[in-house]
Amino acid sequence: MLQIHDLTITLNENLHKILEHFTFTLNPGDRAVIIGEEGNGKSTLLKLIADPMLVDSYADYTGTILKGNGRLGYLAQELTEKEKAKTVYEYLLDSGAYDFLDARETAAIAAELRLSPEQLYSDQMVGTLSGGEKVKLQLSRILLCQPDILLLDEPTNDIDIDTLEWLEQFLLSCRLPVLYVSHDETLIERTANRIIHLEQVRKKTVCRHTIASVPYRDYIDARSRALSHQEQVARKEHAEHKKQMARWQQIYQQVDHDQGAISRQDPHGGRLLKKKMKAVKSTGKRLEREAEDMAQLPDLEEALFLSFPPVSLPSSKQILDFSLPVLETGGRVLSREIALSVSGNPHLAIIGKNGAGKTTLLRQIAAVLLNRIDLKVAYMPQNYQDSLTLQKTPVEFLASGGTRDEITRARNFLGSVRFTRDEMSHTAGELSGGQKAKLFFLKMVLDQNDVLILDEPTRNFSPLSNPVIRQILKEYGGAIISVTHDRKYLDEVCNQVYELKPEGLLRLR
Repeated sequence: MLQIHDLTITLNENLHKILEHFTFTLNPGDRAVIIGEEGNGKSTLLKLIADPMLVDSYADYTGTILKGNGRLGYLAQELTEKEKAKTVYEYLLDSGAYDFLDARETAAIAAELRLSPEQLYSDQMVGTLSGGEKVKLQLSRILLCQPDILLLDEPTNDIDIDTLEWLEQFLLSCRLPVLYVSHDETLIERTANRIIHLEQVRKKTVCRHTIASVPYRDYIDARSRALSHQEQVARKEHAEHKKQMARWQQIYQQVDHDQGAISRQDPHGGRLLKKKMKAVKSTGKRLEREAEDMAQLPDLEEALFLSFPPVSLPSSKQILDFSLPVLETGGRVLSREIALSVSGNPHLAIIGKNGAGKTTLLRQIAAVLLNRIDLKVAYMPQNYQDSLTLQKTPVEFLASGGTRDEITRARNFLGSVRFTRDEMSHTAGELSGGQKAKLFFLKMVLDQNDVLILDEPTRNFSPLSNPVIRQILKEYGGAIISVTHDRKYLDEVCNQVYELKPEGLLRLR
């Protein structure tokens, strides 16, 4: 059992609280998911529970975290460079993963993870593994150490659809209590039985949290009803207050006019008007106080005011005629006889197993299309730093010309996706993954591209923001060529789906 009592987490840099008075108990059978907008402290909370030293450099906390005598199995969102430089065998050996179980038990865990026992003793460098292989390696290390509680930070990042479905079954059948962070709505809908929602409201100046012991879809539906009611009440109160203020303004102006027009020969009338003005001002102050207590319009993380300008591509327009005899990386052949022809404005997705070469293929497609002079093409890589100068601020990234109009426009667009003024002045390297993703989307909107090349476009958006992003892409009038493992994105955005296999690209629909 994990018990947290009255936990408050404060960032050292600006003394901003990202979590306040948080009390929670994780019990056997719990599969609790932490959701919330990018940068709201989800990973920080998991790191703090796993080991306070992981956040010591940037955050402080008060409150108690009681773990008892249990062992925590923590899956980090990113492996360290030191870990990537090890072989698989060294990574497991150095973490003590071989200290608890015999060979037969180790083989059983490998089978549970759909790995061969030999893979757990491999001399392959950890850094050369695919995203899904890295996740399975971390899970094998955790399970070999026989934990009592699982803490999983984005275990769904970079894993293929088969592995996602396996992970769902693993979580559902796992006897251990699990606390996890994920952006994959399908996995959350199918596995979570408790929801922890971290929010930053009032222009990200106030933190709040909600704990609900219900499935995710029930939580979202109840939240939607509550927010709809809050909005109705707020609009009604604001409309009534506006009427009261209009009436008050008329009375104030009339009394002010009468005071200016009254003759000095009528001191009694002047005293009466002075008393009346005092009462009018008192009423005005009361109305101001009442305004502070009125219901507020909902401050929502999914309130992203973003849309692509109209794009019109003729159905006969040849976008891509791509062929590749051999797809390889690092001397390893991944696929052969790849051919892809794209015309008009399809929304196309490429899927495939981890390590199949999807990102490698998309880079080569991007290299071809970015050289076209008859098309405006944007490329959003999986690793944002490939196209994003981390030393630039968001404003500098969007307003590359540096003119006053460009800067104003960039600030307005950043505000439309909930960037605060402070966040606009941070360097890109200081931003969360979701904020960097927003920058790419804003850049694509501003550049009015005909073709979007997107590598895992939804992977860093929160479960609440992702439906908005999918709708924006669904309505986009240009062509989309993407790689994804997002099952809702495939269903809602894509009208063409290909699978990358060793024998080439196979059209699924």
